[in-house]
Amino acid sequence: MAEVVDALVIGGGPAGLSAALNLARYDRTVDLFDAGGGRSSHRQVNRNYLGFPGGVAAGELRRLGRAQLAEYGHVRCHEERVVSVERRDGAFFACTERDAREHGGRTVLLCTGVEDRFPTFEGAEAYIGAGMYWCITCDGYEARGRDVVVVGDSDAAAVEAMQLWRLTPRVTVLTNARRSRMTAEMRDRLARAAIDVVEDGLAGLVGSPGAVQGVRTSSGREIRAEAVFVVQGAAPRTKLARDLGVALADTGWIVVDAEQRTSVPGVFAAGDVTSLHSHQVATAVHEGNQAAAAANQLLYPRELRAP
Repeated sequence: MAEVVDALVIGGGPAGLSAALNLARYDRTVDLFDAGGGRSSHRQVNRNYLGFPGGVAAGELRRLGRAQLAEYGHVRCHEERVVSVERRDGAFFACTERDAREHGGRTVLLCTGVEDRFPTFEGAEAYIGAGMYWCITCDGYEARGRDVVVVGDSDAAAVEAMQLWRLTPRVTVLTNARRSRMTAEMRDRLARAAIDVVEDGLAGLVGSPGAVQGVRTSSGREIRAEAVFVVQGAAPRTKLARDLGVALADTGWIVVDAEQRTSVPGVFAAGDVTSLHSHQVATAVHEGNQAAAAANQLLYPRELRAP
C-alpha cells in the first residue's frame, strides 16, 4: 500500500513552495511535486516582492525556496509531473508520469499555475521575462518613457495599452491577428490617445533577450519597441482539479474561499490557478501560506480545530 503523508503539494512555484514550507513548520509530512516550468521558471526579475532591493530573479527565488525546504527532513521533493489524483478510502492518491507507484496524502494542495498564451516564433522562450512580459503590475514601471508594443486583439489588450499610456506616450497595439476583436468603443479610446493599432501578426523580435529593440510583423514591418506586453490570455491548469470534482468558475479558474478551500473537503488551491487575488508572487506566497494553515487545521482531530 502507498504511504500516506499529511499533504500532497502539487506544483513547485512560489505558491507550492510556500505551502510546503508552512506545512513543514506545522510538523506535517509533505510530498511536493515539481514538474518545472511555469511563470517562475522564466527570466523575469521580480521587483515588487518585499525584501529584495533591486529585485530577485524568479528562478533564484525558486532556488532559495527549495534550499529552505531542504532544512526539513519530513518534506520530500519529487521532480515529477502528477498526471492523476483520485480520492478513495479517506485519502488522496497521486500518480506521476515516471513513477509507477502511488503517493498518498490526507490532503491535497493544488498549486498548478497557468499556461500563458505567448506568441510563437523562433527563440521566443528566451524573451519571456526578458523583454516580453505578461504583467503590467510586475514590469510596467520599467517601461516608463520607452517604446512599448502591446500584443493582443481584445478589449483587455486595449485596456492594458491605455494603462501603459499613463507610463509612456509611445505605445502601439499589435493584434497578432488578421482582424481585431476590440469593440468600437475601445478602438475609439485608443485613437483619442494616439495609440496605433496594427492588424498584423508577430513574426519575431529585434535585438536580444533583455535588450529588445523592435517587433517584426508577418508582413515584414518593423515596429520600434523596448518592451513587449502580451495580452493573449492564460489557461489555468485545472486537469487535476476536474479529476477530483472541484468546482470551477465560469472563467475556468478554481473557486476557493478566503482560506483557499475548494468545494471538495481536503482539497485546497493556491497561486495563479485561482482568481481570488491578483496573479503576483506576493499573493501566491500568501495563498500558499493560507492553504497550508487551513490544511493544518483540517488535519487536527475535530476537538483540536480552531472554532
